[in-house]
Amino acid sequence: MGKSTEIARAKARRLRGMIKESDGIALENERLKAEGRKEQAEARREEALARASRTASGR
Repeated sequence: MGKSTEIARAKARRLRGMIKESDGIALENERLKAEGRKEQAEARREEALARASRTASGR
């Protein structure tokens, strides 16, 4: 899998997290909000790792 693909997947996962968080806000569901925030944080980490790996490889 290419680094660009990994970055795109991380961005899609971050978007899913945003949707979960907003659903949690709308439904006043703390668990759903927390899951959304966690998913966003994990996706940001994955994206940063993919970007760093991409930079290190010289692309």
